[in-house]
Amino acid sequence: MPHPTGPVAAAFAERIRRLEAEALSERAVRSYETRGREHPDEGECSLRTPFQRDRDRIVHSKAFRRLKHKTQVFIAPEGDHFRTRMTHTLEVTGISRAVARALRLNEDLTEAIALGHDLGHPPFGHTGEEALDRCLRDHGAEFHHNEHSVRVVEVLERDGRGLNLTAEVRDGIRHHTGSGRPATLEGAIVRLVDRFGYVNHDIDDAVRAGILEAGDLPAEPLRLLGATSSARVDALVHDLVETSDHAGAIEQSPDYGAALSELRRFMFEHVYLGPPARAENARAAAVVEDLFRHHLTGSDPVAATDWVAGMTDRYALRAHRALASAA
Repeated sequence: MPHPTGPVAAAFAERIRRLEAEALSERAVRSYETRGREHPDEGECSLRTPFQRDRDRIVHSKAFRRLKHKTQVFIAPEGDHFRTRMTHTLEVTGISRAVARALRLNEDLTEAIALGHDLGHPPFGHTGEEALDRCLRDHGAEFHHNEHSVRVVEVLERDGRGLNLTAEVRDGIRHHTGSGRPATLEGAIVRLVDRFGYVNHDIDDAVRAGILEAGDLPAEPLRLLGATSSARVDALVHDLVETSDHAGAIEQSPDYGAALSELRRFMFEHVYLGPPARAENARAAAVVEDLFRHHLTGSDPVAATDWVAGMTDRYALRAHRALASAA
């Protein structure tokens, strides 16, 4: 049934075009100049831009709702204040929008990319991703969560119909990590801000869990970026905005980029792959590998991957316990 159309809806697209022409940088993607969707759409909404529609499709997806039960670093933690894949996504989205606004880029496109960037992340964080990758390499394939995020939005959501997102949003999701680079500056923002978010916010969670003391962090990056997570993110954002504005591309200055890389190396050595995490990571990897092998019976590697990657942490643990009980 068609929606009632009034003067506001009739004038909306033209008003947005005028506003973007006046307010956005010449490098920004215009909302009504998208390269289009994967398939013909059932009709655009006259009160939302194409990128706003993408945002809403992502937020209303099942994969997005499952992010609240996929943890960032710790497996099914007991505390209520540890970050999940959803809170990480929302933090990255807020920071990314602020950067886009400062640089006069398209905030709606940036927001949609950020909200969708981790939809394909498997349970148990990077440990789960590495375990699925090992499983698939035995079958001549690989697993990368950015590629699987694209599969989620193109194929798996809405009973196989996908979300039919715009090309710019799908490109930004695909290239938020990995070897490729986003085709838009809005996607490039999310690629860097994702790293700002998880490094600094994972430090908070590691301190909360007692794995780190604040004094354990390397001193040199803290002297440049600050002693708290909020101070470091603020410093990184200011550097990103000023450096990018001068360069005409999304870039960090060498000093700030090096400081972030040092913190990231520290986190991999002491938290992500450190001694306290090894036993937990081994348990998580065994869960993922056992579930994959079980589902592979009577199936194919793609179907087994879709099944396991879509699981939340707690569902994977529950399914693994049921598997063990039935053995």
